[in-house]
Amino acid sequence: MIASRLKHHLEAQGLPFGTVRHPYTATSAECAESAHVPGDHLAKSVLIHMEEGPVLAVLPSNQTVDLHALQSMMDRRLGLAPEYELNQVFDDCDPGAAPCVGQAYHVPTVIDDRLTGLDKVWFEAGDHKTLVEMKGNDFDTLMKDAKHGSFCIMH
Repeated sequence: MIASRLKHHLEAQGLPFGTVRHPYTATSAECAESAHVPGDHLAKSVLIHMEEGPVLAVLPSNQTVDLHALQSMMDRRLGLAPEYELNQVFDDCDPGAAPCVGQAYHVPTVIDDRLTGLDKVWFEAGDHKTLVEMKGNDFDTLMKDAKHGSFCIMH
């Protein structure tokens, strides 16, 4: 099921999207495999804690955040946000199933360049059984206000 704030935001943007159901998964790697989508086209979210408030880092599911690179890019001290903060921000989502659309939750977003210019992109819909599917150019439009850069490494 798609989270209510995410659904409202996507509809307000007027961008076409679909959903893909898959068996319950706990990790983004399991999700990509279960939903039969390429890991480098599945956007995952990592909530980052900064003194000014949280920021959402969005990167391919087969990558991990390079905190040093992100810290340099943001020119701020930062660290991974604790799970309770993630649950507070994404309060209409299942724990650990945060969508990558920070704008729907009034959270500044930074997106890794590897997710730009793809043919198709998938991301969590707010539970552990549903993905949102979008054409890459529509996803690029959706993320146009996010800060872009390179801050991830293979895990």
